[in-house]
Amino acid sequence: MDWSALSLSLQLAVMTTLLLLPLAVMLARPLAWVSFPGKGLIDALVTLPLLLPPTVLGFYLLGVFAPQGALGQAWLALTGRGLVFSFDGLLLASLLVNIPFAVQPVQRAFEAIPREAREAAWCCGLSSWQTLWRVELPLAWPGLASAMVLTFVHTLGEFGVVLMVGGNLDGATRTLSIAIYDRVQAFDDTGAARMSLLLVLIAFAAVGSLHFFTRKVGRRGN
Repeated sequence: MDWSALSLSLQLAVMTTLLLLPLAVMLARPLAWVSFPGKGLIDALVTLPLLLPPTVLGFYLLGVFAPQGALGQAWLALTGRGLVFSFDGLLLASLLVNIPFAVQPVQRAFEAIPREAREAAWCCGLSSWQTLWRVELPLAWPGLASAMVLTFVHTLGEFGVVLMVGGNLDGATRTLSIAIYDRVQAFDDTGAARMSLLLVLIAFAAVGSLHFFTRKVGRRGN
């Protein structure tokens, strides 16, 4: 077992989930309830990472993150570190790639909230921010939970973008999916099988826990 790769994968998945969830709420809320010019374009852009091959996304991100790229230059001037083949770049790429996994479940959850619930909160004198915290988020929690699980699991198993942007640096950018690829290339099928099984078990446990708690809370609500 490559424990260093496992630790890096878990760190990347946790940080991506924690950083992306509030951004997903900020983006999903207006997409769910507000009509504005260009909304269809934004919806399409949110969905795009689901449709493109990871290597294509990785290729374009590699160009943007490169030292001569706009974002790469800005990041280098700001922090003194490069984005390509670094954990910083890996995290930023992971945030961009996982946008649909975080935004779409939250958007669907907001869309399912009756407009009357929001209007009742406003009639009670709650501000838009207070309505979000006291009414909308408690009602939309299944979407939030789904977004957390999907983002975490997808980040944990991401391969194409990770390889293109982060490369394969031990202790810096080598995730568990890259380590599995290395073991297969080295004809170490036993090692690859163990790490693959671990990813399957983590994904199964995360999704299974989500379904269990969703059903349990749903029964209490009934």
